[in-house]
Amino acid sequence: MNEQEFAELAAGAALDALSPDDQQRYHAALAAHPEWQRIADEDADSASLLSTGVAPSVPAPEIRAALLARIAVTPQVGDVIHTASVPDAVPEENADADAAAAQTPLGGESTPKAPVRRLRILFALAACLALLVGVGVGAAAINTYLNRPASVVALEDIQAAGDAQQASVSLESGGTATAHWSASLGKSVLVTDGIPALSEDETYELWYVRGDTPVSAGVFAADGGDATAVLAGDMHAGDVIAVTVEQAGGSPSGAPTSDPVVVIPTA
Repeated sequence: MNEQEFAELAAGAALDALSPDDQQRYHAALAAHPEWQRIADEDADSASLLSTGVAPSVPAPEIRAALLARIAVTPQVGDVIHTASVPDAVPEENADADAAAAQTPLGGESTPKAPVRRLRILFALAACLALLVGVGVGAAAINTYLNRPASVVALEDIQAAGDAQQASVSLESGGTATAHWSASLGKSVLVTDGIPALSEDETYELWYVRGDTPVSAGVFAADGGDATAVLAGDMHAGDVIAVTVEQAGGSPSGAPTSDPVVVIPTA
């Protein structure tokens, strides 16, 4: 076992996250290399500081639910490794050789060892999360990020795309409307500033105009004249993005019933 591998085990030991087999490997390595005790002490001190250095704070339940939802859709990579235990009494050179020989993937064929940085990364993540939750604002920041509106997420995706484009027009009210779109993503978002407020029985409806055919792309409300609205459906190359004023809920006929108040060509 080298020093880097021991550091991974030391991080897991500080977090009380080692399996029985890894605990045996950890103690055997520490007995064989007493100079590595400093690594174990540093990790233990860090874990202790994180647990006692800040006031307890319970994160909101929705944070856990959001994190689990993200994990469920995140691809997991890495080989599955069987690791045989190494008795404490085995000499260092034999312990390292036995441990290396015992690590084989499911299926029995010998392959290079799996990355050993995972526990160290876990330790760093745990430290960061503990600090954030401990000071209170971290939990709120995580919650805000994970629960961003769909329109904000779509706008960020578009702005990160290599073919991101935008165009603005002036409104009769003196405000502006800016369309952001990415042809490769097939997404578009409309951002308004200073668009007039409507009565309770009216709403703004978005449209993709393809040639002479308007296609409804959802409705939105302007809060204090400002709005960020993602257009429903896929944007096609050359679409014109338009907005009309319709009755609450949108046009009952599926076609505009008034002249557009916003017209932004994307070609």
